[in-house]
Amino acid sequence: MLTDLPLAELRRYVPEVAEPADFDSFWSDQLDAARADAWAPEFTPVSTAIRYAAVFDVTFSGFAGDAVKGWLLVPHERAPRSAVVVEFIGYGGGRGDPLDWLPWSSAGYVHLVMDTRGQGGAWRGADTPDPSDGGAPSTPGFMTRGIADPRTYYYTRLFTDAACAVEAALSHPAAAGLPLVTTGGSQGGGLAIAAAHLAPGVRAAMPDVPFLAHPRRGTEVTNTRPYAELSEYCAVHSDQVETVFRTLSYVDVVNHAKRARAPALFSAGLADDVTPPSTIFAAFNHYAGPKDIAVYEFNGHEGGGTLHLRAKLDFLAATLSGDTR
Repeated sequence: MLTDLPLAELRRYVPEVAEPADFDSFWSDQLDAARADAWAPEFTPVSTAIRYAAVFDVTFSGFAGDAVKGWLLVPHERAPRSAVVVEFIGYGGGRGDPLDWLPWSSAGYVHLVMDTRGQGGAWRGADTPDPSDGGAPSTPGFMTRGIADPRTYYYTRLFTDAACAVEAALSHPAAAGLPLVTTGGSQGGGLAIAAAHLAPGVRAAMPDVPFLAHPRRGTEVTNTRPYAELSEYCAVHSDQVETVFRTLSYVDVVNHAKRARAPALFSAGLADDVTPPSTIFAAFNHYAGPKDIAVYEFNGHEGGGTLHLRAKLDFLAATLSGDTR
């Protein structure tokens, strides 16, 4: 069943969202600080059952110089127009095992998967702690950790990690001369948009059912987690509602989408009660670059599944065919 506005209204949905006056300087300062603390990424070859690609255990410098893990898969046979695909992970999951990440490298693309700091306890394991978490009171989950200030907020750290992951991927010899693409689903889709804005040189973005777009709207139209974490926190801390949503305005991916100019392919499921379609279309309709969106009328948060993976492969091939680099 539909969970939100009708499709015709979604295509016209361009809401005003809160945007702090210091949004650009805030993110410039965050990235400058991360680069000042940065150290060279490490790529350690690992032995796996994968035979068509070389696999590397990745450790790179993220927010505050914290060590962030990942996997890098380098196919022995490249696509005719190859690229580096940097993928971000959905809420609660981590990098898992290299065998969890075969599609992009099997299609001939160099593929870096970024682990998610502090997560990995819900559906796929992770290996990256969150040492910069100050331990302030929060609801269970990650949505309200450090939310009293954007400088201490969990997603400020994670968005910074995402930008650093792009730079780490580009530093590997296998990436030489290749365009870079960001992708991911749900939380990973939000990070794909943020990285397309924050990291230099992103050639294309493929955010699937992106999370963290217009979070105020998200709390108004769904009781499903993770947005429900915000509602729970605000119910207990009703005197902090304005502070909560001010902090969220820095990571609202609508504000990042307004600044991202790489060609993008979004996806949305009209039966999605995790990332409601109106929040996705808020980001899509505000997106500054060339864009398209695949709409799956009867699908929920899974989006288009394998059918959409085919659409992404077609989009990437068409987008990169016009790349002159």
